[in-house]
Amino acid sequence: MINFYSENDFELEDEKSFDKWIREVVTSEKKDLGEINYIFCDDHYLYKINLKFLEHDTYTDIISFDNSEGNELNGDIFISTDRVLENAKEYNVDFSEELKRVMSHGILHLCGYGDKSESETKEMRQKEDEKIALFHVEQ
Repeated sequence: MINFYSENDFELEDEKSFDKWIREVVTSEKKDLGEINYIFCDDHYLYKINLKFLEHDTYTDIISFDNSEGNELNGDIFISTDRVLENAKEYNVDFSEELKRVMSHGILHLCGYGDKSESETKEMRQKEDEKIALFHVEQ
């Protein structure tokens, strides 16, 4: 089950297409879908979560809480739409493309991919590109 929630005024357009795409991403990693919750919020909301649960005094675009069991993916993925918009401007890409990158990033974390080292970050970027391409193929 995939759920989309909003703690701000953001509305995900065409949830059905995103649901289908995320299911394809999960399948492509040979994982089973449990329950994944996407929570869209603003900078301040995610900053408070970052501070409280991770003790990081910084803004971020995404925080994933992994509750997976075995091969079944379960988790809560918080996304700051403010940061996604800023990143899209900074990297000169459409908001929708950056949103897909961040959404796939969260799923990839639940699949066990990291981004702490340079080599992990490189692999994560390659995987994000691969998963974003699945969206285009499916539509």
